[in-house]
Amino acid sequence: MEGIAERLKQIIAEVCQEHQAEIVQLEVLPDHVHLLVECDPQFGIHRLVRLLKGRSSRLLRQEFPVLKRKLPTLWTNSYFINTIGGAPLSAIKHYIENQKHV
Repeated sequence: MEGIAERLKQIIAEVCQEHQAEIVQLEVLPDHVHLLVECDPQFGIHRLVRLLKGRSSRLLRQEFPVLKRKLPTLWTNSYFINTIGGAPLSAIKHYIENQKHV
């Protein structure tokens, strides 16, 4: 599965850039992704997630055919979104960064 995580990061960065969303922190794990992103509320985070999942699924499955054989779908329909509210941004970034060591 060499290169899949790096390609996924590129795709996420491209989609975010196209829609003026700023990636604050990103970690790709074997079975999920942690993404801390600033997104225009008028655009809608739900739209950004849909675009991220759609493009990454299509491109990764084209570029890495092994993903078609191993998985029925690349992503599930579910996702978790939360606002950081009063939490310090540094604490959220630290949490995401340390998930790769859990």
